[in-house]
Amino acid sequence: MTATTTLAPQTAVLPAARPPRGRRLRRGGSRTLWNLLGLAIALVMVFPVYWMVSSSFKTGINLRRVEPQWFPSPFTLDSYRRAFEQPRFVGSLVNSLVVVTATALAALVIGFLAALALARLKFTGRKILIIMVITIQMVPVEGLIIPMYLMLNQAGLTDSALGLTLAYLSFVLPFTVWMLRGFIASVPRDLEEAAWVDGASRAQAFRRIILPLAAPGLVATTVFSVIQAWNEYLFAYVLLKQNDKQTVTVWLDTFITTKGVDWGALTAASTVVALPIVILFAIIQRKVAAGITAGAVKG
Repeated sequence: MTATTTLAPQTAVLPAARPPRGRRLRRGGSRTLWNLLGLAIALVMVFPVYWMVSSSFKTGINLRRVEPQWFPSPFTLDSYRRAFEQPRFVGSLVNSLVVVTATALAALVIGFLAALALARLKFTGRKILIIMVITIQMVPVEGLIIPMYLMLNQAGLTDSALGLTLAYLSFVLPFTVWMLRGFIASVPRDLEEAAWVDGASRAQAFRRIILPLAAPGLVATTVFSVIQAWNEYLFAYVLLKQNDKQTVTVWLDTFITTKGVDWGALTAASTVVALPIVILFAIIQRKVAAGITAGAVKG
């Protein structure tokens, strides 16, 4: 009696089927079109900045010529000399730094606590408060300037850094609350509950769990808040009367006179004013990108 052995049939591993050539060509063409579209959008966004910087190194004759000069030739720093010789530049720069720093810190502290309450606590009127935060962001800044001026004038806070800081908080704070709410909501609640089970208090869980995980979001929100406050012009122009208290964006108006506009000095001054924000963003760009990605997970 012979034993027969049955061998299991072996299945051959076939290579993955490649998509048809026509589909690959269409996919590659679509990717190329999207890349070209992104490049065109980037050029549209970058070109005004390039034109401002290049114009700051041109001579006055080349700035007023009909045919555009794409590259500064001859290269000159005379526009920067005239810009720095303009009075109140350093004082206006210091005023902007003080107001923007105070606005960013106040918005970060108040906004983070408000966002934490909206993301983690359940209380009466929570949904209404969220709707109000969104609605305030929809109101144009120009619509707030008259009531803001009347209220600050009655309180005696016009023509002061404190009054301007409060005015900036009117549009920076709702943005901060809404952004930080998304970042905090992306932190899993299970981590907090596990910390509570291990004996940590709510304050300890906040300091050891939520705060470190929300740090990229805090950085990203702070950068956008600083940009909003640094570039603001209307509130500073209306609320500040004395020249020695003006911000640097209002100081740029000194190059526009009844005799005309000194375009060279204006572009040079604008380039110098934009440098602090560019340097700040270049230093912490990775944290900003990480914060934006973290906030996009859950809102």
